[in-house]
Amino acid sequence: MKLAVVGTGYVGLVAGAGFSDFGNDVTCADVDAKKIARLEAGEVPIYEPGLDVLIAKNVKNGRLRFSTDLAGAVAGAELVFIAVGTPQSEDGSADLRAVEAVAATIARAMTGFLVVVTKSTVPVGTADRISAILREHTAHPFAVASNPEFLKEGDAINDFMKPDRVLVGTDDERARELLRRLYAPFVRTNDRLQFTDARSAELTKYAANAMLATRISFMNELALLAERVGADIDQVRRGIGADPRIGAKFLFPGAGYGGSCFPKDVQALLYVARSVDQPLEVVAAVDRANVRQKLVLGQKIERHFGGTLAGRTVAVWGLAFKPNTDDIREAPALVLIDQLLAAGARVVAHDPVAMPNVRARYGERIGFADSMYDALADADALAVVTEWHDYRRPDFARVKQALREAVVFDGRNVWDPRELRALGFTYYGIGR
Repeated sequence: MKLAVVGTGYVGLVAGAGFSDFGNDVTCADVDAKKIARLEAGEVPIYEPGLDVLIAKNVKNGRLRFSTDLAGAVAGAELVFIAVGTPQSEDGSADLRAVEAVAATIARAMTGFLVVVTKSTVPVGTADRISAILREHTAHPFAVASNPEFLKEGDAINDFMKPDRVLVGTDDERARELLRRLYAPFVRTNDRLQFTDARSAELTKYAANAMLATRISFMNELALLAERVGADIDQVRRGIGADPRIGAKFLFPGAGYGGSCFPKDVQALLYVARSVDQPLEVVAAVDRANVRQKLVLGQKIERHFGGTLAGRTVAVWGLAFKPNTDDIREAPALVLIDQLLAAGARVVAHDPVAMPNVRARYGERIGFADSMYDALADADALAVVTEWHDYRRPDFARVKQALREAVVFDGRNVWDPRELRALGFTYYGIGR
């Protein structure tokens, strides 16, 4: 099948590479000429494990190409996927200007019947808005569908190639048939293809992210309670996670959630609810709890040092919002760094892949270390904010020797507090 994917961010590149790997002819289009030039030169502008190999393979085989010519990409395509950003506006709503502009361009470039599919995370009613724009700018027949992505950064290729479900929202039978054909190789082993109306598909995406965010904030609040009453949140997590009605996933407390999805999508869902005068009290509490949780690690550090950090140096391991990505959007580490700087501390940071993005934000205001151990030199404390595998089992003797004071703040509960204390560390975790 001939496809066009508009947008070359996480969703667009993974979708384009994934579809092409199953034999489709795919053009990924973007208005950012510099990004397209990098992709054409074989450089992938984002870090996602395995994506560079998948792109190179399908470019070499002639099934995947990149272009700034959106009209050319659309002409003759059977399906066009909109995968542009929908950033958060000041009022919490999703900014749909890029989606709407792309829809208008697609309409003017159509050469016949076309199915326009939204991959971007969009509010309920966006498919109707896209249909109205298409009708305004073209006389060709078309169908619109919502096909939200459920990818985890750091494991996006596996999620796309082996989806736990594929959700398609449309009432048009032609669109259903084309998307059924497209996804048939992805869902051969069992029936994971689900059809709904467009509005239900749009709401499902927000609801899924809000539910996962709820589990995280729930555990973070329980962790704070565990500290007050002398319980160990890790034991609590195991206990409730063993209940099959609850399950073990997304029950790990920590320094708060971040990234491009959960914070933005929770806010967007709250905006939609307010716009129809239907409060979502639980979701609102989830958002408030996460804002508070991102401050917890910094507060622990300040309390340990008597409320003042002037003249102190804190090493920070982990800057990305989660492992296996260079994405720092809404990352808890950035909140911690801002807290430390405001309190007068010096910060030296390390992350396997995200340091260039953080350097672009802070410049010379913080230090960056070439290795995780270099970050410890003359530091008064170590804070772990992202649970990269590199940090899970360090040489603790080396860590202790490098630090001025053997104190660690484990923002992801990756270490055993009993082991660290036995080694002579002062250990602070989350809910332990």
